[in-house]
Amino acid sequence: MFYKVTADLLLIVHLFFIIFVMIGGCLVLKWPRLLYLHIPAVIWGSMIEFTGGICPLTPLEQRLRLKGGQPIYMDGFIEHYIESVVYPAGLSKEIQILFGVLVIVINLTIYCRIFILRKKKG
Repeated sequence: MFYKVTADLLLIVHLFFIIFVMIGGCLVLKWPRLLYLHIPAVIWGSMIEFTGGICPLTPLEQRLRLKGGQPIYMDGFIEHYIESVVYPAGLSKEIQILFGVLVIVINLTIYCRIFILRKKKG
Protein backbone atom coordinates (compact mmCIF):
# COMPACT_ATOMS: atom_id res chain seq x y z
CA MET A 1 0.00 0.00 0.00
CA PHE A 2 2.87 2.38 0.86
CA TYR A 3 4.41 2.00 -2.61
CA LYS A 4 1.10 2.57 -4.40
CA VAL A 5 0.35 5.71 -2.39
CA THR A 6 3.90 7.00 -2.89
CA ALA A 7 3.68 6.33 -6.64
CA ASP A 8 0.34 8.16 -6.79
CA LEU A 9 1.78 11.14 -4.89
CA LEU A 10 4.75 11.17 -7.24
CA LEU A 11 2.34 11.16 -10.17
CA ILE A 12 0.64 14.27 -8.74
CA VAL A 13 4.00 15.99 -8.18
CA HIS A 14 4.96 15.16 -11.76
CA LEU A 15 1.73 16.60 -13.13
CA PHE A 16 2.12 19.81 -11.09
CA PHE A 17 5.70 20.13 -12.34
CA ILE A 18 4.48 19.96 -15.94
CA ILE A 19 1.85 22.61 -15.21
CA PHE A 20 4.50 24.75 -13.49
CA VAL A 21 6.74 24.46 -16.55
CA MET A 22 3.90 25.50 -18.85
CA ILE A 23 2.40 28.44 -16.96
CA GLY A 24 4.61 29.01 -13.92
CA GLY A 25 5.60 32.37 -15.35
CA CYS A 26 2.17 33.60 -14.31
CA LEU A 27 3.12 32.85 -10.71
CA VAL A 28 6.29 34.89 -11.20
CA LEU A 29 4.06 37.92 -11.75
CA LYS A 30 2.88 37.58 -8.15
CA TRP A 31 6.02 36.06 -6.58
CA PRO A 32 9.07 37.29 -8.53
CA ARG A 33 11.54 35.05 -6.68
CA LEU A 34 9.92 32.00 -8.28
CA LEU A 35 11.81 33.06 -11.39
CA TYR A 36 14.85 31.23 -10.02
CA LEU A 37 12.91 27.98 -9.91
CA HIS A 38 10.83 28.49 -13.01
CA ILE A 39 13.57 29.26 -15.55
CA PRO A 40 15.48 26.00 -14.80
CA ALA A 41 12.19 24.09 -14.87
CA VAL A 42 11.37 25.50 -18.33
CA ILE A 43 14.85 24.63 -19.59
CA TRP A 44 14.55 21.10 -18.20
CA GLY A 45 11.02 20.56 -19.56
CA SER A 46 11.95 21.89 -22.99
CA MET A 47 15.09 19.77 -23.18
CA ILE A 48 13.11 16.64 -22.30
CA GLU A 49 10.75 17.44 -25.19
CA PHE A 50 13.53 18.35 -27.64
CA THR A 51 15.58 15.24 -26.93
CA GLY A 52 12.69 12.81 -26.49
CA GLY A 53 14.12 11.97 -23.08
CA ILE A 54 12.29 10.65 -20.05
CA CYS A 55 12.01 12.56 -16.83
CA PRO A 56 13.68 10.72 -13.93
CA LEU A 57 10.37 10.79 -12.05
CA THR A 58 8.89 8.32 -14.55
CA PRO A 59 11.23 5.40 -13.81
CA LEU A 60 10.95 6.16 -10.09
CA GLU A 61 7.16 5.99 -10.28
CA GLN A 62 7.39 2.74 -12.25
CA ARG A 63 9.72 1.17 -9.67
CA LEU A 64 7.36 2.17 -6.86
CA ARG A 65 4.39 0.67 -8.72
CA LEU A 66 6.32 -2.53 -9.36
CA LYS A 67 7.27 -2.81 -5.67
CA GLY A 68 3.63 -2.20 -4.79
CA GLY A 69 2.53 -5.10 -6.99
CA GLN A 70 0.93 -2.88 -9.61
CA PRO A 71 1.43 -3.22 -13.35
CA ILE A 72 3.86 -0.72 -14.83
CA TYR A 73 3.71 1.08 -18.13
CA MET A 74 6.62 0.98 -20.54
CA ASP A 75 6.29 4.41 -22.13
CA GLY A 76 6.89 7.79 -20.53
CA PHE A 77 4.67 9.71 -18.12
CA ILE A 78 3.25 12.02 -20.79
CA GLU A 79 2.62 9.21 -23.26
CA HIS A 80 0.92 7.08 -20.63
CA TYR A 81 -1.19 9.61 -18.73
CA ILE A 82 -1.58 12.67 -20.91
CA GLU A 83 -1.05 11.81 -24.56
CA SER A 84 -4.46 10.29 -25.12
CA VAL A 85 -6.11 13.35 -23.58
CA VAL A 86 -3.94 16.22 -24.75
CA TYR A 87 -1.70 15.02 -27.54
CA PRO A 88 -3.00 13.98 -30.94
CA ALA A 89 -2.79 10.37 -32.04
CA GLY A 90 0.55 9.37 -33.48
CA LEU A 91 2.85 11.63 -31.45
CA SER A 92 5.89 12.27 -33.60
CA LYS A 93 9.30 13.79 -32.90
CA GLU A 94 8.19 16.91 -34.77
CA ILE A 95 5.13 17.32 -32.54
CA GLN A 96 7.28 16.83 -29.45
CA ILE A 97 9.63 19.56 -30.65
CA LEU A 98 6.63 21.76 -31.35
CA PHE A 99 5.49 21.28 -27.74
CA GLY A 100 8.98 22.20 -26.52
CA VAL A 101 8.88 25.36 -28.62
CA LEU A 102 5.38 26.10 -27.34
CA VAL A 103 6.61 25.91 -23.74
CA ILE A 104 9.34 28.43 -24.55
CA VAL A 105 7.02 30.78 -26.48
CA ILE A 106 4.37 30.79 -23.73
CA ASN A 107 6.95 31.54 -21.09
CA LEU A 108 8.79 34.16 -23.15
CA THR A 109 5.46 35.92 -23.63
CA ILE A 110 4.81 35.88 -19.89
CA TYR A 111 8.31 37.12 -19.08
CA CYS A 112 8.07 39.90 -21.67
CA ARG A 113 4.88 40.98 -19.95
CA ILE A 114 6.64 40.93 -16.58
CA PHE A 115 9.49 42.99 -17.99
CA ILE A 116 7.10 45.57 -19.49
CA LEU A 117 5.14 45.85 -16.23
CA ARG A 118 8.31 46.30 -14.20
CA LYS A 119 9.65 48.88 -16.61
CA LYS A 120 6.42 50.91 -16.30
CA LYS A 121 6.67 50.86 -12.48
CA GLY A 122 10.04 52.39 -12.32
